[in-house]
Amino acid sequence: MELKDLRPTRGSVKRRKRIGRGHGSGHGGHASGRGTKGQNARSGRGTRLGYEGGQTPLWMRFPKRGFHNYTRTEYSIINVDILAERFESGAEITLERLREMGIIRQPQRRLKVLGRGELSKSLIVKADQFTKTAQAKIEQAGGRAEVL
Repeated sequence: MELKDLRPTRGSVKRRKRIGRGHGSGHGGHASGRGTKGQNARSGRGTRLGYEGGQTPLWMRFPKRGFHNYTRTEYSIINVDILAERFESGAEITLERLREMGIIRQPQRRLKVLGRGELSKSLIVKADQFTKTAQAKIEQAGGRAEVL
């Protein structure tokens, strides 16, 4: 058997119903296989997906869950160990600099520094928030943690 010999199983492929094409189409002509009268028998769109004839649709009958806080502020986060890896002693670190270097890719407008890892270099870190451990580690290494 070769690829050119492959055919669909007999009876599995059916011809498309050519609706609205008169008596010769084999669908009776006058109703064209759409039934009699009603919104879906007419030309044009018919009903949208999920429409239930004016009854409250299923997606509206389901209970809503959860809470979305629209005043929440999103932070880009970075840990102290990453700062120790990527920056030399005495470097000034800001959100813009981290974005330029590709360390932070999220579009958030604020930066939060977390305290995971060890830091032995003195760095000047400018961020919107610091955890207590991060601030302590930066200052213990001889650097500055400046809150914007």
